[in-house]
Amino acid sequence: MKNIRNFCIIAHIDHGKSTLADRMLLKTNTLSERDFKDQVLDSMELERERGITIKSHAIQMEYRSGNERYFLNLIDTPGHVDFSYEVSRSIVACEGALLVVDATQGIQAQTISNLYQAIDNDLEVIPVLNKMDLEAAMPEEVKDQIVDLLGCERKDIIEASGKTGLGVDRILEEIIVKIPPPQGDPHAPLQALIFDSVFNSFRGIHVYFKVVNGEIRTDDHVKFVATGKQYHADEIGVLKLKMEPRNVLRTGDVGYIISGIKSSKEVKVGDTITHVVNPCEKAIEGFKDVKPMVFAGIYPVDADDYEELRVAMEKLQLNDASLSYEPESSAALGFGFRCGFLGLLHMEIIQERLDREFAMNVITTVPNVSFKVYTKKKEIIEVHNPSGLPEITTIDCIEEPYITASIISRSEYIGSVMKLCIDKRGTLKNQVYLTSDRVEVTFEMPLAEIVFDFYDKLKSISKGYASFDYYQSSFRKANLVRLDILLNGEMVDALSTLIHKDNAYDFGRRICVKLKDLIPRQQFDIAIQAAIGAKIIARETVKAVRKDVTAKCYGGDITRKRKLLEKQKKGKKRMRQVGNVEVPQQAFLAVLKLD
Repeated sequence: MKNIRNFCIIAHIDHGKSTLADRMLLKTNTLSERDFKDQVLDSMELERERGITIKSHAIQMEYRSGNERYFLNLIDTPGHVDFSYEVSRSIVACEGALLVVDATQGIQAQTISNLYQAIDNDLEVIPVLNKMDLEAAMPEEVKDQIVDLLGCERKDIIEASGKTGLGVDRILEEIIVKIPPPQGDPHAPLQALIFDSVFNSFRGIHVYFKVVNGEIRTDDHVKFVATGKQYHADEIGVLKLKMEPRNVLRTGDVGYIISGIKSSKEVKVGDTITHVVNPCEKAIEGFKDVKPMVFAGIYPVDADDYEELRVAMEKLQLNDASLSYEPESSAALGFGFRCGFLGLLHMEIIQERLDREFAMNVITTVPNVSFKVYTKKKEIIEVHNPSGLPEITTIDCIEEPYITASIISRSEYIGSVMKLCIDKRGTLKNQVYLTSDRVEVTFEMPLAEIVFDFYDKLKSISKGYASFDYYQSSFRKANLVRLDILLNGEMVDALSTLIHKDNAYDFGRRICVKLKDLIPRQQFDIAIQAAIGAKIIARETVKAVRKDVTAKCYGGDITRKRKLLEKQKKGKKRMRQVGNVEVPQQAFLAVLKLD
């Protein structure tokens, strides 16, 4: 046990975590030059395409230092704020963390957020200054920032480069010296913490765990504490580049168990594995339940695919525990699911994965957040969906979620960053100069305002320099109204939104203009209206495709032409009563990209 080290790599997005992990795998000969490819741990096609880590990945390395052989269990984590739940799970399974900071960018918002998580869990933090080979590197300035943040000595900061391999030997030595071996009692009853799981269509669900106390052997009779289900450990082993079976895993080891589990409901991340015969007294403190920030409906394009979509969502939830969903139905789209995501990127990735991994063609409704509605009968209703809003006459008040957002930016962009936040109904709470040209501003703002395009706008006005991190703080009263979109007088419930009264007119007008371009012309006029209750606030008309009925009337009396036009008008009116309007798929997505 004294030769095991469990550690993760944490950093802001794009600071070079996966590249550094690649170098460590090469240095410890876990990976041969022949098998090497960039970001080897990012196994998903989508991760490689976008250059981001979506899942945390665990792998074991063997390293010789002096005459001793050490087993290093590394977990590479994502950096984007939408996947922070993956980071929290990795941190629970480790005793130490490498805090990677980009020498060209300095400390950014997610660096600070991940660091606090690590400190809360009493992890030993080793600071690493990455990308030292770049000309734009500013090592001295960034070291000052790290010393201010961590309170460490300057000499403790390791200069490294994932690209060239500089400093990797020193990192490996520091891991062995500084990070403590796992603490636990090898002779106590088995206690193992589940931190991830993957679905395999041949062998059932692979469960990844860390042994906290005791030991587990192949063919042991084990049970999962939260679900109470019992299994035989058909195969256990460690996670190298491929899974390697072992006969026994002892205290401190990180590994996997395969026991032919078929149903995804039986595996809960954060659950405890113990023996049936000699069980542990209590379960390990698992992770806190994840709070979804953004809600959207996901519906199959073809209503017959509902059952397949349900199976796909179950398998996806195994792999991504931060996804939550429940069944719902819509008048326009039929049966589907109401899903909770951690952010818009998370939502986009889930949509992509449904398409690629399960070949599911889906429609996603307008994303929104959950509101608390207080009725006049003193009831509290949680509303995730505008169509679930009670009658306006019964509502006393509506509360919406607020977040505390911390934005770190260069000082020259601070004016436009503040204007953006104030336009989104934000209030400035704090402003701190971290260095002469880097400012951290703290805003309180409604979550509903940042759901749409806030992050994209922030990146463009700060030329990519601003970094953004947030957590939900409270619920506050808000003057919200439900904005409905009507086509020919019929409501399209997938396009309804709950919006602040001041923004409703502008938003409604923009949606109507956008839909006018996207809805194909029919044989009759289509009225597109935005309405609050019974009051129409905006209207556009898609003109009918018309035949020129007066073409044959050349010369003669005007009444002949008038008669033909009246006849056509009556026909169009009749057609409109029986015709219905198909809303194309792009129309649902267009609402997200209104600018």
